[in-house]
Amino acid sequence: MPRRNETSTFGDRIAEHHGRDIEFENLRKETTISPHLPGNAADHARRNLNAKLANPLAGFTQEELRKQGVNFAIKHCLGDEEDIRAFGIGAMLAQTPDKFATVPGLKPEELEVLQNEFAHRWSQPWTMYLVVALCSVSAAVQGMDETVVNGAQLFYKLQFGLKEGDRTSDWLTGLVNAAPYLCCAVISCWLTVPFNAWFGRRGTIFITCCISAITCFWQGFVNTWWHMFIARFALGFGIGPKSATVPVYAAETAPPAIRGALVMQWQMWTAFGIMLGYAADLIFYDIKDPAGIVGLQWRLMMGSAMLPAIVVCCFVFRCPESPRWYMQRDRYDKAYQSMCRLRFNKVQAARDMYYMYTLLQAESSMKLGRNKMLELITVPRNRRAVIASELVMFLQQFCGVNVLAYYSTQIFVMLGDVHIRTALVASFGWGVINWLFAIPAVYTIDTFGRRNLLLATFPLMAAFMFFIGWSHSIPEASTHARLACIALGSYLFCAVYSTGEGPVPFTYSAEVYPLYVRSYGMALATATTWLFNFILAVSWPSLQSSFKSQGAFSFYGAWNIVGWFAILLFMPETKGRTLEELDQIFSVPTRLHAQYGLRQIPYFIKRYILRQRVRAEVLYERADAHAVPTDAGYNA
Repeated sequence: MPRRNETSTFGDRIAEHHGRDIEFENLRKETTISPHLPGNAADHARRNLNAKLANPLAGFTQEELRKQGVNFAIKHCLGDEEDIRAFGIGAMLAQTPDKFATVPGLKPEELEVLQNEFAHRWSQPWTMYLVVALCSVSAAVQGMDETVVNGAQLFYKLQFGLKEGDRTSDWLTGLVNAAPYLCCAVISCWLTVPFNAWFGRRGTIFITCCISAITCFWQGFVNTWWHMFIARFALGFGIGPKSATVPVYAAETAPPAIRGALVMQWQMWTAFGIMLGYAADLIFYDIKDPAGIVGLQWRLMMGSAMLPAIVVCCFVFRCPESPRWYMQRDRYDKAYQSMCRLRFNKVQAARDMYYMYTLLQAESSMKLGRNKMLELITVPRNRRAVIASELVMFLQQFCGVNVLAYYSTQIFVMLGDVHIRTALVASFGWGVINWLFAIPAVYTIDTFGRRNLLLATFPLMAAFMFFIGWSHSIPEASTHARLACIALGSYLFCAVYSTGEGPVPFTYSAEVYPLYVRSYGMALATATTWLFNFILAVSWPSLQSSFKSQGAFSFYGAWNIVGWFAILLFMPETKGRTLEELDQIFSVPTRLHAQYGLRQIPYFIKRYILRQRVRAEVLYERADAHAVPTDAGYNA
């Protein structure tokens, strides 16, 4: 690749990305790794093949960056002299945000704010905490929508004439439970792009929460299985676009230091909503039917999920719109106003906004006029991101977690001499663990890494899923022992899932796609997870009837083993990478990454089992470690 001069444009730089696949392959052919080299020499030779990761602002002097920032502010009429000055300094800060001490012209109060940003990353303006609350409650809406049906189905099935063990009734039960996810997969997730284009991030969240509130209320008034199916199918219009929009909104508004943690909170607070759903089932269990009303308890269970959606609708427009969304529509003044509300100081706002501008400029040169959905497949960098994102989204369902989320109460009741209240309490315990063990992932996802979390947890999930299945072989005379073992296996599986495959997929999918196709990539990712969610939910009653609990749980245990190998081979690590670094990472040919993954198996055996002193192979190296931000920041 020809060396870039200091005055090259961002468009020129990003255009080089299209040739990186060819360049990487040529470099591989030119470099030979002899089998006769000693281990360290062979490792060194392999590292010469690594993608060299660069900051898009590297190469510019501070004075050049200052002039660029000033010109940007003047061109887009972004305030007075103080604002123009802030953009001059912000452009310099954007090059190396952690090297703020070397940037000239900072006032003492600005230097103090920047120091505090790195020393106390959760010290944020109240508006940023309002955004955190919005994303959290929106996620709780999602979780509660999913799980109130767990306990309610035990009651409305009888009222609708759906008999336990009847093959037709099993499929109808699964179809009613899975109706929202069918809607998500085939219709609503694909509305994410037009909804975001027409209404913005906040508008999309507001509309989808309105739909969730109305349909939850509707579910409390149905009297037949097909009417329940229609109401729950309509609920999918409130689930699909919201699940794709909220993580992106979080990523686009959060400062670099907490971006990964804030995006990950989608899963943590979804888990909280799941727990609320189980709690609602318990709270309304003892409600008796008054005169003229049949099934008041399950109607209140289903209707209670409307409450968090109403809360979101009440304050969503108190939050600022995504600055990136404004900038994509050339509304730079609105973007700057939003960013100033989300940061303590104008210098911080100018820094982050200018960096967003450089990424938008870079990505605009990649818009080749082709269909964007087609570019997800035809552009090699995008295609590899699709493979990795689709893989983790698929496995989020086929690890088997939502069998427990949707059917745990029924599973416990089917053991025999287990009271419904006991089964509801056991399910609530599952929900509590699901939430509590999601909390540490706020830390581990940006320290341990996305890929490492999955490689560490999938073998454990497989073991616990097999344990749940074969615990059903305990003799029926020992009902309490069976209940204890199945509950234990479920809780252990949940604890492991909540620290790994729970938080990773949405965080990973929200960051791996370039901005110009991100809405399309997230729509595809969420459609995938909801499609397989539907398949799992609709098929479980019949799968359990046909193969018994032992075979049904073992089926998903086997998928966890398959998933471990797939992640090892096809999922690159994204922790701590900027957007430009991700372009380099996903330019590495898939077969080379798969070969690297296979080489990690003997390394692990030597290092952790045989306790040998061996050096880990590093697939990706930064060309200039000092020029690249070290946090997970500028990747959204």
